[in-house]
Order: sequence, then C-alpha cells, then structure tokens
Amino acid sequence: MRVLYFSPRICWPTISGAHLRDFYFARHLARNAQLTYVGLVNEDAHSQAEQLRAKLGTGNGTEVIALRRDKSYKLTKVVRGLMGPTPLNVLNFTSPAVMAELDRILQDRSFDVAQIESMHLIAYARRIREVAPRTRLILDWHNIESEILARFAENDRNPLRAAYAKRTSSLSRNVETELLRLCHAHTVCSEREREVLRARVPDARIEVAGNGVDCDFFAQVDAANSPRQDVLFIGRMDYHANIDAALYFAREIWPLVRRRRPGLRLKIVGAQPPKAILALRQQGVTVTGTVEDVRPFYSSALVSVVPLRVGGGTRLKVLEAMAAGTPVLSTTLGAEGLAITAGKNILIADTPQAMADAIVSLEANSPVWQELVANGRRLVHEKYDWSVVGETLWQLHSEQIEKAAACLQAK
Repeated sequence: MRVLYFSPRICWPTISGAHLRDFYFARHLARNAQLTYVGLVNEDAHSQAEQLRAKLGTGNGTEVIALRRDKSYKLTKVVRGLMGPTPLNVLNFTSPAVMAELDRILQDRSFDVAQIESMHLIAYARRIREVAPRTRLILDWHNIESEILARFAENDRNPLRAAYAKRTSSLSRNVETELLRLCHAHTVCSEREREVLRARVPDARIEVAGNGVDCDFFAQVDAANSPRQDVLFIGRMDYHANIDAALYFAREIWPLVRRRRPGLRLKIVGAQPPKAILALRQQGVTVTGTVEDVRPFYSSALVSVVPLRVGGGTRLKVLEAMAAGTPVLSTTLGAEGLAITAGKNILIADTPQAMADAIVSLEANSPVWQELVANGRRLVHEKYDWSVVGETLWQLHSEQIEKAAACLQAK
C-alpha cells in the first residue's frame, strides 16, 4: 500500500498536540505501508524534514517533503476571509505554489490512500479527488474547527474579534460539510464529535481514532525522591485556548489556593509564552518557555491542571499526565471526549472555588491521590496508547483499500 500523508506542518519536533498526533499516526502508517509525508512550512525546514524521515524510519521507502506556503494573515487574506466564501483559516494554507508541487507529486507517484490532516487543506483535497480519482481520501479531524471558533467568539471580550471569529465559524462549517461528502472516510478524536458530524451528513464513514500517549515514554518519570509541591499547567503557549486557560487559572484560581496552601508552586510549561503569560513571573509563577523534556516537571507535580474554557478535540495533556503518574484536575471541557470517570481517574471542577478546593484537599501519596494515579495509568494503557489508536487508523486504511478494489471489480 502507498499512502500520501498531507499535513499543515512538519511534525518534528513534536512541540504541540497536533504535532504529536501527526507523528504517531505517520509512524504507524510508515511501519505498514510506503509513506510519503508532505508538510507545509513557513520557512526552510530541510533539517526538520530529514529528522522526521529518520524518526519515521526508511524501511518501506518513507519520504518526507516540506513545501513552503504563503505567509498567514496577510491583509488581503483577512479581508477575503471576512467576505467569504472561503474562511481565513483555509486561505492561510492555500497557495498556488503548493498546489503546483502537489500536482507534480501526484504526476510522479500513485497513491492508494491520501490522508489529509484537518479542514484547512480542503483545496488540496479537492485537487486529489480531481487528479487521482482512484485514491481513497481520508480526512483526520484534530477537532471541529467551527465549534472552536464559535466557543472563542462567545468568550472573547473584544467585539470585533468575536464577530470575525463568529463569521469564520459559519464559513468553516460550510467547508466541513463539503469535506464530509468529499472524502471517503474520516477519523475524529471522540464519539461526541462523530455524533456531531453524523448529524450533518448521516451517511459519512466516520471512525473514532482518539488522541493517544506514548505510555512507555512517560512511564520513565522518576519521582522517587521528589517532593510533590507543584501545580502544573502544560501546553503550547501560542495557542489561544491555552493562553486563556493559563491566565484564568493564575488570576482567578491560584490566589484561592495560595491562601490555604502557601507551600505549593504554580508552574506553566510550554513553548512561546506571550507577554501576558511571562508577566505572571512577577507574581511568583514559574513560566519556563520551551523545554527539551516535560517529564521532569511531572516528577515534582502534585496535580496537573487543565482549566480550559474554549477549544476542541481531546486533550493530550490529560493523557500524558495520567501516563506520567500525575493526577489530573480539569474542567468538563478540558477532558471532553475522553472516557474518564470523575472521582475515579480524574478530578473535574468548573468554577474557580471548586477547582481551588480540589487542589487544597489533595495530598501527595494519600490513598485518594494514589487511586487517581493508578486508575489514570490503567485507563491510558488500555485505551489510549498510540499503538492502540494507530491500529484503529490502519484498519480504516485497509478497509478503504478493500472498498476501492470492490469498486473496480464492480466496473
């Protein structure tokens, strides 16, 4: 089988949840098929592409191609995105130069399956269906973009930005509905998302292939002699949902915790923190910026917090904390789509006071703490290890090949 994996990014290094999902999916496919990974970049990424190729392995003839796209958020694109029908989040990734390179790739190679990562690449999905009609098209939904934008519009206090987000959400929904009909099959992160999308197009073939975690990697956390005094927030800090969550926690929840547990420390770990996050250092909050390895931070953590108020998909940060043996405290939205049970393998709280109470009452190595750790680890090993999730994806690819063969025989 020959697979084209088309992503908005070169997924190495794995600096975000989207990078992680792309990497582990691509690696699983590369172990079973001949993979051509095409990723879009803003600048020269030859070294990143070579590193990714090495990480994916070359046993089945894996190749990685980095294509440079146009600059995002140009004024002309912003205006066109407002006018429609194509939303800004699609225009940012659509480039004549990339389209020409895709045409060349499709002319030089034939693919049994093309996997497209996210609705942002709809222009290229249309071209693949046009130029290579026998190639089965699978769309991987990292989240439902129109939902994220609608939630953002509801929470943003800037009326102009909120109005633009609401408009982009509406246009994105149209793109998503077209893709539900255009592609032969789809993967989503949760059963809830499958139900939402099936309500739009009932006959769409949608498989749940949730986000995952490398359980072996996070099992290597060494916490033997580490005092559990840290309240940990982990997430890429150039993502609006993470910025909102970190500021919300630091401003509205953390003061409530500090009054009752002054010995605890708040650490915000994630790449590219903006000025508003960096300013929290003046209040005694540790803001690390980019780190090579997040595991040492879990070793001293009493709890990992996921106070998300906007966003979509499923939360890799929840799964990673569980695999690392750290209890998780989340909002309902922060754990959306995961097969969790509140009070058993995770703590759920949706108000500042409830979240503060949960942290204050948690004691490291107490029976409650140890039960949360054990149940969380059991959950991720059974349901969310990347090897389990990757096999679900591979079975969908195999199914689509069988359907293609059946269509040819019918003709």
